[in-house]
Amino acid sequence: MADEKSKTAKLKEKIMMTEPEGIKALSKKEIKKADEFCVGYKKFLDNSPIEREAVRYTVGLVKKAGFKEFEADAEYKAGDKVYYVNRGKAVALAVIGKNGVKNGARLAIAHIDSPRIDLKPNPLYEANNLALFKTHYYGGIKKYQWTAIPLSLHGTVAKVDGTTVDVSWGDEENESCFCVTDLLPHLAKEQVSKPMAKAFTGEDLNVIVGSRPYDTKDEEKDLVKLNVMSILNKKYGICEGDFLSAELCLIPSFKTKDVGFDESMIGGYGHDDKVCAYPAIMAAIDVAEPEQTCITYLADKEEVGSDGNTGMQSDFLRYFIYDLAKQDGVEGYHALSQSKCLSADVSAAFDPTYASAYEAKNSSYVNNGVIISKYTGHGGKYDTSDASAEYMGEVRAMLEKNDILWQVGELGKVDLGGGGTIAKFVANMNVDVVDLGVPVLSMHAPFEIVSKTDVYMAYRAFFVFFDEK
Repeated sequence: MADEKSKTAKLKEKIMMTEPEGIKALSKKEIKKADEFCVGYKKFLDNSPIEREAVRYTVGLVKKAGFKEFEADAEYKAGDKVYYVNRGKAVALAVIGKNGVKNGARLAIAHIDSPRIDLKPNPLYEANNLALFKTHYYGGIKKYQWTAIPLSLHGTVAKVDGTTVDVSWGDEENESCFCVTDLLPHLAKEQVSKPMAKAFTGEDLNVIVGSRPYDTKDEEKDLVKLNVMSILNKKYGICEGDFLSAELCLIPSFKTKDVGFDESMIGGYGHDDKVCAYPAIMAAIDVAEPEQTCITYLADKEEVGSDGNTGMQSDFLRYFIYDLAKQDGVEGYHALSQSKCLSADVSAAFDPTYASAYEAKNSSYVNNGVIISKYTGHGGKYDTSDASAEYMGEVRAMLEKNDILWQVGELGKVDLGGGGTIAKFVANMNVDVVDLGVPVLSMHAPFEIVSKTDVYMAYRAFFVFFDEK
């Protein structure tokens, strides 16, 4: 009987899946590496809350690592590193391979926009001795989460004289911030009886920006509004009409923090999707002379459908690869069709508090490593690319071979909801692609949470993907 059990155990070991060990499989040395890697990530997150700032910070990082601005007519050799900025809101990083793009490129594509509150074109108004901004939210948010928290103002204003000015107000310790108010519980009986989606509407996201009138003895209207504009004019040289040609948004003003008594997690704004962007950036910096050209692309507009000339549906990346292919003497479509991509995007980590929203066997878990999502979409796999079995097999083999913690997962139960990534737009270019990223708790909230070891596993995955022979 004992021998029979031994045979059964051996058979199970051979053909059955075992529960992933997750962080238990890592040595103390490897966990320490993860903690050290995340020091840089936390700094990146604090300095890259919106896409323009993320691009600027990224360019600063890669220039220190020897990257040069891309020139379409230049000649590049293996090991050369270039960056290419698209309108200040998206950026491509390329490390030229020994074979260039003749056999395709290796692509890691993340997005650097995050859900937030944008200002309307005519935002500033005065009501009952308060100055406020009218807003329009950007991306999928739970509106109530953005009330009664400190907010900072970020963005860029383009003036009619052709100059631009960058705005950043509310992040410094001694700097004033802004806020969306909420109704006190004593008066909220009607409000709290409504469904969550109706208790707080988009038009309720009005932001308080001032309460003191402009110091004058003249009898004029809207003096609180005038005082706010006077302050903005003094600091940034802008007038009210300049809001019409501005990209300004409000984001949480708190800094990134370690989470837990063991400091094993990171809480902050914008993990989706900068938690994948930073590891992909560092992989591009650290890879030396790959076989095939490696490209990290950081796109804009993913949270609102990837439209626009800085989103993934733009031809910017396609044209960049065409330029590289031209240098190698091959057709751009030929280079694309042989390329492989990791769509570097997050997925939902299983949350035991809300277990009923997940299908446990096909969910991802904190500290179990990167998550591979064969498909996203919703319902009957609508709006997804659905990676091929062959490509899934390649990626599995790569991760197993290099002892990288990984797991598979879906975005909750089948008919409960769903979501999308840029993978489908990459697949439409005839590129093999699958989603690989970091599991996130409280996704799309002002304060999201990730595991440090999962962040590090994402870096290792992107690096071996680039460096693989």
